[in-house]
Amino acid sequence: MDTSPFILDGGLATELEASGFQLQGDPLWSARILHTNPQAIKDVHFRYLQSGSDVITTATYQASIEGFVKYLGLRPEEAQQTIMSGVQLAKETVCEFMSHSPISDRREPVVAGSVGPYGAFLHDGSEYTGAYEDKMTMEELKDWHRPQIQCLVKAGADLVAMETIPGLKEAEALVEVLREFPEAKAWLSFSCKDIHNISSGRRFSEAVQVACRSSQLVAVGVNCCPAPIVKPLLESAKSHKKADLRWVVYPNSGEGWDPKTGILKKYHGFHKNINQHKH
Repeated sequence: MDTSPFILDGGLATELEASGFQLQGDPLWSARILHTNPQAIKDVHFRYLQSGSDVITTATYQASIEGFVKYLGLRPEEAQQTIMSGVQLAKETVCEFMSHSPISDRREPVVAGSVGPYGAFLHDGSEYTGAYEDKMTMEELKDWHRPQIQCLVKAGADLVAMETIPGLKEAEALVEVLREFPEAKAWLSFSCKDIHNISSGRRFSEAVQVACRSSQLVAVGVNCCPAPIVKPLLESAKSHKKADLRWVVYPNSGEGWDPKTGILKKYHGFHKNINQHKH
């Protein structure tokens, strides 16, 4: 087993916006570009591969059957194909890159099919609170996530990236749905609000224990949180993590969600804090 670190790609939406796409405030976020300009998605994937990424994440974080039907006017079967196209675009880009890569011993990059929380569909910032969990049953959460996961697995994603999950109930629902696809592997990553707790207020150590109950997970961790809280979070839960389960960590580059405007705003103390914690 390869125990060396895997380098993840960065923010897809960030790169798309740098290329001129207006995504802030869009209920589909970067997932809209799967439908309107798929080549732009491939271009971003390719640049991340050039930069050394070992993992390419699909543009499906905010993709859902219901969302594509509602906001793009697609039929359900067209929405399914659009989600699957996220995997196909990533895999095509990896193949094209590797066929021209001058590095003969480079590890084959893997494609992670992104699954965001239900709160991402709500488009109200609730992926950072998990407030909707109390209003939904476990079965409702499973029913919501199943079609997206099914599309990603069917399209051939190497991993399913279940990310920015704010609460334990949704995490448990995702793990249960994953069991319906026994050949699939995944990681489970939580949004966190401080050095001990995920966004819903439950302990990160409890979240790690949920992950440890699944034989299909290859990693558990945190994302979409301030970088300075990452190390304390991992320290708080390391005694609960199985030895064969990796950490996956990809904090924000200095942004915070503004619920009033519905956009991410820069936190100006970020680089100072990074310099204090990077050693």
